[in-house]
Amino acid sequence: MCFPHRLTFVPKRNIVNVGPDSFQLFSSLCLLGNTVKRVRALYKSTCIEILQRRSGALLDGELKFDSIETYNRAVTKLEAVHDRPWCLDRAFVPFPKNDFCFSVIMPVFNEAKTIAEMIQRVGKVDLPMELVIVDDGSTDGTSDVLRRLRDDGSLSPRNAFGSLKIQMLFHEINQGKGAALRTGFKAATGDIVGIQDADQEYNPQEFIPLISTILLDEADVVYGSRFANGNRTSSPGWHRFGNGVITKFSNFRTGLKLTDAETCYKLMRKSLLNPLLGNLKENRFGIELEMTAKLAKQPGIRFDERPISYEKRTYAEGKKIGIRDGFRAMWCIMKY
Repeated sequence: MCFPHRLTFVPKRNIVNVGPDSFQLFSSLCLLGNTVKRVRALYKSTCIEILQRRSGALLDGELKFDSIETYNRAVTKLEAVHDRPWCLDRAFVPFPKNDFCFSVIMPVFNEAKTIAEMIQRVGKVDLPMELVIVDDGSTDGTSDVLRRLRDDGSLSPRNAFGSLKIQMLFHEINQGKGAALRTGFKAATGDIVGIQDADQEYNPQEFIPLISTILLDEADVVYGSRFANGNRTSSPGWHRFGNGVITKFSNFRTGLKLTDAETCYKLMRKSLLNPLLGNLKENRFGIELEMTAKLAKQPGIRFDERPISYEKRTYAEGKKIGIRDGFRAMWCIMKY
């Protein structure tokens, strides 16, 4: 069965009777007051494997739809013909309401070469959704590309649920990914929110299996893990090592058992995000660890992870995160 049972969480636990050993003292200070949680066991199938099975079923003509209502009816029929595990193993999951919307936030900085293609790729994902693009003071012509696409009417991606609703927001000066995400989060109108970079490292089709766990009410937050199940992806060893150190330290502080705390692919209920909107502080990449810490502090929250694909680009191709962001990440873990 593809979907494991819902987690139960360990009650709050404080460390007491701290001895003189400095490391024990450090550990106690870090964990004091945190709720000990764990992430549900990773699904055995990667998102790509689920999408391949899903694609086979679609090619066989087993699922035809043009709206949420017809999609939900088709999923009900599939469950009757096959069974529920068969549907779940292909991410055929009904939407909770006929006006459901998934908000994809796309922070953008100097992505003139890739932004148009990424908008088209997101628009082809068969989910009822909106795309909120936040240009963070680009200096390479990205803003001009976005405005031209918007004004000449050429920006009209469609999926099985219809045309993609697009919001475009612009920062006058560069403030950082965290600042761009805050702007996008505030503008989002969907029931579930996800993050998509504009650099083509992540495959937006994988939103479909990622979001299914939340739709089933089996999780509240879902991370797409680049390093799950020993997956080496296309990332070099130094990158995997650095992410591993940061993730383990983040887990140490939050009580989670993530395998990739700094992944771009974070999906969450908008209702969980709303209380954080006035409380997110990090302007750069530190927001990844800040969000993880602050989400983990919300009572009863259910985290999930799924293995995703990843095609890392080089600094020559426009990679922006650097070593100073790694040090800032460690600071953010301690701070939040």
